[in-house]
Amino acid sequence: MAHRHEHHITQENERRTLWVIGLTVVTMAAEIAYGYCSNSMALLADGYHMGTHALALGLTYVAYVLMRRCAGSDKFPHGTEKIGTLAAYTSALFLGIAGVWIVTEAVERLLNPLHIQFNEAIAVAVIGLAVNAACIWVMERGRNQRHDEDYNFKAAYYHILADALTSVSAIVALIVGKFIGLVWLDAVVGILGGLLIVKWAVNLLKHTVEILIDMKTK
Repeated sequence: MAHRHEHHITQENERRTLWVIGLTVVTMAAEIAYGYCSNSMALLADGYHMGTHALALGLTYVAYVLMRRCAGSDKFPHGTEKIGTLAAYTSALFLGIAGVWIVTEAVERLLNPLHIQFNEAIAVAVIGLAVNAACIWVMERGRNQRHDEDYNFKAAYYHILADALTSVSAIVALIVGKFIGLVWLDAVVGILGGLLIVKWAVNLLKHTVEILIDMKTK
């Protein structure tokens, strides 16, 4: 009975992940497009940050499908849980690469600033934050269920949380830039956002490697 309950929770997490992927991809495309049009590095950072999360969520969903289809297979005598951990590890690699790129691009914008269309950038950033909030709500509904060892779901959830924090930072930077004139703050926030992504990637790599190689942490 417990096994069936856990299988049901895994299917629920799979469905939640698919919903969040759809919302994330649409918002990512809008933020990147308007980020280039408005010359906002903070908005671009948020868009690409969301893109890395879309990739991570995609890997999360694929891992769920493989775990479901391979469950009970003789090829996985110890279970299929590490498929999800491997997906989290892979997404962390892409996350780190994206973070480094954002930092590099933000430094370039800091040295060679461009005119920012603040109104458009702020509007899209707010929409992005609203979508992040919706994604958190969708995934939060599954956090009270028994998935403490579902590292695949946990990694996806924290990706969304980090993305929401980056959205808030972008909005603050754009508002300050528009009303106070600190335009350089937009690029600085882009740098900080990129560093946050790198830090998240390193932490995720550390934890997933420990699980994949059965490393004892205590």
